Amino acid sequence: MMSATRSVLSKFRLLPALAAAVLLMLPAVPAQAAAAGVGNDVSWPQCGKALPKGPAFGIVGVNNGLANTTNPCLATQLTWAGSSPGTQTQPKVQLYVNTANPGLAGSWWPISNTYAGTKVFNPYGDCKANDVGPACSYMYGWAKAYDDAHIRGISNPSSYIWWLDVETGNSWSGDKVANRADLEGMVAFFGSINAKTGIYSTATQWSQIAGTVPATSPLYTLPSWLAGARTLTAASRNCSGAPLTGGGKVSLTQYVSGGFDYDYSCL
Repeated sequence: MMSATRSVLSKFRLLPALAAAVLLMLPAVPAQAAAAGVGNDVSWPQCGKALPKGPAFGIVGVNNGLANTTNPCLATQLTWAGSSPGTQTQPKVQLYVNTANPGLAGSWWPISNTYAGTKVFNPYGDCKANDVGPACSYMYGWAKAYDDAHIRGISNPSSYIWWLDVETGNSWSGDKVANRADLEGMVAFFGSINAKTGIYSTATQWSQIAGTVPATSPLYTLPSWLAGARTLTAASRNCSGAPLTGGGKVSLTQYVSGGFDYDYSCL
């Protein structure tokens, strides 16, 4: 998840007409630099690099590309986001987390409905050893959300909206019900600490991973953050597109420009 400078022409002693022609060939200053209400999202790929200047709000990735890791630049990037003003509809600091459902191929997989000393209510029944179905998938999601909130360096985790980054680049089950259960487990944990959640993805990736979400699922009414646009204009058009779930609405759209991710508020 991800401006342009004009050369000083006077030193070349160009005639005014020629100078104007050269300026026309230079890349334009990106529209997002002056667009009110446009934020940026950053994470581990931006570690050690200059961060976008002057975002209206910032969204920071908590993980280091995988659901069981920590972004090594999390503290610095949280400070960067905290310096933004926020808007009437978008908090100055928001978070996103990598999601996955790796099953037994993962470095850890649950064997019960208990995690971190907490007995978790599991709508899919009992999670048992070597079970890769919905029950243990739910527990995996719950556990990863717990870790994101408690062991990665987030203070006051209930004060943020947590976006679930759902992409095919991470490991997923071929069972869409199990994948939905995994994400539902994450939503359940964040709900238990009174934190809000939303879903980041594209329609294609979401369909491949989670399929059609039934109205009975806690995912059904979550807001959508839609990726895939390449310009501010396209991102603004995507606000009127279909949300990822039937009961949700598009709250944010993302576009990429100049090596950065920009986020347009649809609210």
